[in-house]
This record gives sequence, C-alpha cells and structure tokens, in this order.
Amino acid sequence: MRYNTSNDLENFAAATKELCGSSGIGCDVTARSILGKQIPVFTLGNGKKAVVYVGGIKGNEALTSFFLLDFLRDCIKQSEKESRIYDVTVSYLLRERRIMVIPMLNPDGVGYATEGVREDNPLCARVLQMNGTEDFSAWQANARGVELSHNFDAGFLAHKNLEHAAGILNGAPQGYSGEYPESEPETAALCGLLRFLGEDLLGLLEFHLGQGEITCSCKDNLSAKTMAAGRILGRATGYRLIGPEKAIPEGGLADWCIEKLSRPAYRVDCDAARYTPEKARVCLFEALRRALYTFPFML
Repeated sequence: MRYNTSNDLENFAAATKELCGSSGIGCDVTARSILGKQIPVFTLGNGKKAVVYVGGIKGNEALTSFFLLDFLRDCIKQSEKESRIYDVTVSYLLRERRIMVIPMLNPDGVGYATEGVREDNPLCARVLQMNGTEDFSAWQANARGVELSHNFDAGFLAHKNLEHAAGILNGAPQGYSGEYPESEPETAALCGLLRFLGEDLLGLLEFHLGQGEITCSCKDNLSAKTMAAGRILGRATGYRLIGPEKAIPEGGLADWCIEKLSRPAYRVDCDAARYTPEKARVCLFEALRRALYTFPFML
C-alpha cells in the first residue's frame, strides 16, 4: 500500500530548510549518505538530558519521516503559544529536556522507494540488478543495498546466519546487513552521536511501519523501569508491548542502544495499515503525539 507522504522529496527538503530557519530549534548535519545527501538532526530544548527519535530508517518508510517533521512543527508552535500539553507545559519540557530528532536516516533509500533510481546515479546498473525490477516501492536498504535496520552491532552475527540461509550474500533491496556493523556512513554517524551523548542520553525511539507494536529487548541489561516506560508507551499509543522474552536482537538500533550503551530504547512499529493512504500521515501523528511529548519524562 502506498501512503500519502506528499510522495515528493522536494517537499521534505523544503520542510527541513524551513525548520532550520525557525527560532527555538537547532539543526546540525551529522553526516551525509552514500550519495552525498545531508542527514539533518533537529534539537528542541536546552536540557542536559536528551531523548532521540529516529525515522526513515527503511527506504519504504518515508511516512515515519513526515510525521516526525509534523511533530517538530507542532512542538515549535506549542512552545511559541506557551501551551500546556498532556499535563506539561511545553516551555518546561524544553527547558528540562533536549529532544533530538533525525527524521530521515536513509535519504538515499527513501529516494529509491519514492522516485526510483535515476540514470545519473553511479550505482544505477548495480541497484537495478539487485532489485530485479524498475519498481522500487518496496526498497528498504540504503543506496548500495544494505538494510540499515540490521547494520548495528547487536545480534549482527545471528542475523548473518539468517541471511545466508535465505541466500542473501551481498547487497539486496532488503535483508542484507552489510559487511560488518556500522559499515554504512548513516549508521556510523548515528552511533557516533549516541556515544557522544553518553550518560546524557535518557532513551531512544526508532520508528518503523508495522502492526502496532512496541519492542524492547532489554533482558538483563536494564532495570524494571525500562519495561515500565514501555508499558506507558503502550498505553499512550494503544500499541502492544513486546517484552524481552519474545524480542530477538537482529542488528537493530534499539537493540544496539540497550546492549552497547545500556540506555533504554524501543522500536515502535506504527500501524499505518488501519488508515487510508490519504489519511495515514495525519492519523499516525495523532496516534503518536502523546508518546512523542511525554517520552522525555518517562525515564
């Protein structure tokens, strides 16, 4: 199903440029993608402790990037109005916390899935061969066929065994985790940012499209407070919480954050399928709005 994300990356670029020029928000570029596209990081607030939200990890999940942009716009608007949202004034939230948002970690993959592969792309022939068709709407990987959601050093080797069993030995539209963890500039830059935050990182949310589930693979790495926050997230979104007894680390971002940094992290699989493509973006933002505003104080 194709969702209405304005289906136009020029709109995303214009929106990010607009946000970079807005007061009350910081904008940095952590890295560039394989094809040289900027990967912006937006920062709301001045608090020492930070939470991080990441979207657009898979190429065919641009919808997550757009509702995170909607959150940034809304937060700036509510701050200017000195609004009180979910029992917390936004000015207090931004004074006590930093909310760091990476709307689109995988701009090259999103470009493939949204617009196809251009002939002037130096990887064009190779990527077309990988995909086997000119329809790239299901593309999940980055520009050279590495799926970023499996390119982190947590369950990486276990996922490699699954790849080999499935006959995936090199770049592919989905499922290939790369030659080694953090082999891609996108994942390496994100891991570098999170390592830099260190103890100031309160927690992380990574957003995907799925069946309305929140996964936390904490096991013995973190306290019961982590699972308590997961349950609060579940109530805030209406999504089902998948606990560590059922979660299988597979080279994912949240898994890595828990295992390597010992910081709370959750994978949020957003249930877009319940909405019509035309309404999915607006409805998802409304479904996730409470969680986005309240997560900074859950931990």
